[in-house]
Amino acid sequence: MTDTPLPSAFDQTVQRVETILEEKGFKFLQADTMRPLLEHEGLTDWDTFASSWNDLGLDLYMADGGRYRRRRYATFSVSNGLITRKTHQPHYQSRDHNLLNGGIERWFGAIEDNIASHPAMLAAIRTISRFADALTPSQEKPDTWHTEVHQFRIEANPDSEGRPTPEGMHRDGVDWVLVLMIGRHNVEQGVTTIHDNQKDLLGSFTLTQPLDAAIVDDHRVYHGVTAVTPQNPDEPAYRDVLVITLRHE
Repeated sequence: MTDTPLPSAFDQTVQRVETILEEKGFKFLQADTMRPLLEHEGLTDWDTFASSWNDLGLDLYMADGGRYRRRRYATFSVSNGLITRKTHQPHYQSRDHNLLNGGIERWFGAIEDNIASHPAMLAAIRTISRFADALTPSQEKPDTWHTEVHQFRIEANPDSEGRPTPEGMHRDGVDWVLVLMIGRHNVEQGVTTIHDNQKDLLGSFTLTQPLDAAIVDDHRVYHGVTAVTPQNPDEPAYRDVLVITLRHE
């Protein structure tokens, strides 16, 4: 009789995350949990990746008049682990999903080629697509995921807070969302809240360390993030995240 091999530590972590996502529709992963998942998918050279957040263009589409958000954007096709970058295109959300800034095509600066193909970027895309493939019912799973990637920097100053989700509690109008903390400097707050279909609070947490992450089933829960404010008003204050969304092609 052959003994069944025990699951590896990696497999056990994946199973735990999948179980919680199935039960709750979201999962907060601290860096010590998220890092091995990303390393399994090829994460290397984190510092070079993170430093690219210092070169993001100002988001000029903020309907609230704010000038506190910087970003770059790219789209990909993902199929069975194969990641292909698409021609640069505008970001579009309906006003049903983004009452503040939706309803128009928004053209953001493209993510630089060396960052779009960076091992950290590819690892993050593979990680969320792994969970999407595993947790999407077979009859609903697309052959190809349309994948949108956003580099965000939210800046705060003593006279103006930075608002990571100025549209408030929302859904993104996709299937799956990964939010990966890149870094925080001199900011307070930025608490992520998760809400059910009746918009009652299900949970809250704060991404504080690089590689802290949240995975969200966009069909099942709403999410939002509270504003960030400077700790020291005399120093730059910002919150950097990578957001990856997947939806049917």
